[in-house]
Amino acid sequence: MGNTRHRFENIRYSLFEKSRLLYVSTSKYEGDWQSILHSHPFSELFYVVKGNGLFVAEGKEFPVEKNDMVIINPLVEHTEKSWNTSPLEYIVLGIEGLSFSFEKIACTKEGVSMNTAYAPVYKYNMCNSNVYAYLNIMLEEISHKEANYEVVCQNILEVLLTCMLRNSHLTIIQDRQMILNRECAQIKNYLDSNYSENITLDTLAALTHLNKYYMAHAFTKYAGLSPIRYLIQKRIQEGKFLLESTSHSIAQISAMLGFSSQSYFAQAFKKATGKTPIQYRDEFSNIS
Repeated sequence: MGNTRHRFENIRYSLFEKSRLLYVSTSKYEGDWQSILHSHPFSELFYVVKGNGLFVAEGKEFPVEKNDMVIINPLVEHTEKSWNTSPLEYIVLGIEGLSFSFEKIACTKEGVSMNTAYAPVYKYNMCNSNVYAYLNIMLEEISHKEANYEVVCQNILEVLLTCMLRNSHLTIIQDRQMILNRECAQIKNYLDSNYSENITLDTLAALTHLNKYYMAHAFTKYAGLSPIRYLIQKRIQEGKFLLESTSHSIAQISAMLGFSSQSYFAQAFKKATGKTPIQYRDEFSNIS
C-alpha cells in the first residue's frame, strides 16, 4: 500500500486577520439598469462570469470579458457597462480592512492597470485558476445559510486572496489607518466642495458608510478638528473672501455660506476672528 504524508510546520493560520467579507452579490444585465458611477470606503473584487462589456473607473474605461477579475481599491469611483449582444453576468465581493498595491505592474503584460485619483484599479484574466469554483461554494453557502456559513465564506475569501497573492505583481495591504486616511480625505474634499450645503454627521457617515461617531473620531485624528468644526472653519475662510471682495450684505453672505441664520454666522465669525463680519469688512476697507 502506498502512503504519502505531507507535514505542515510553523503555519500562519490566517494571512488576513484584519480583513472582513462584507457582502457577496450577483448581477446579470437584462437591459433594465442604468450605469452610475459610485464608490465605497472598502475594496471590491468584480469577477465576470459571462458576457462582455466595459469597466469604467474615474472616467477611464477598459474592456472586460469572461473570467476577468477587476480589483477596485477603496474610494475609486467606478461602474460597468454591458454589451446588449453579450450581457454581463458577474459576482462582486465587498471586503473591509485591506487594499491592493500593483507597484510592479509595469513589469507585466498579464493585466491592465489604471491609476485614479485615490488608488489604482487592476484587471487580469483568471481562466486558469479555481476562482469561479471558490465563488460558487460561497454562493451555495449563502443560499443554504447553514450553521456558521458566514465563517465558511470568510475562510473561502482568505483562500481566494491567498491564491491571488501568487500573482507576483500583487500586494495586499492590511493597514486600516491608511484606508481610514483615504476616507477622511474623501470627507475633507467633500466639505471643501460642498460647504454651503446643509451637512451633518449623518450626511458624512452616509458618504463613507462608517458609524458617524467612529467617523467623527477618525476625522478629528486626521485633521486636528472635528468634521463640523472643519466645516465652520471652511465657511469662515470663504466668508472672509466674500467680505473682502464683494459688496454682498451680511445676510446674503450668511446664506451663501450655508449658515442657518445671519446671527449664527456673526457669532461663529466673531468666535473665529475676534471681530464681527461688519468690523472685519470695515477694517479691510480701511487698510486697502
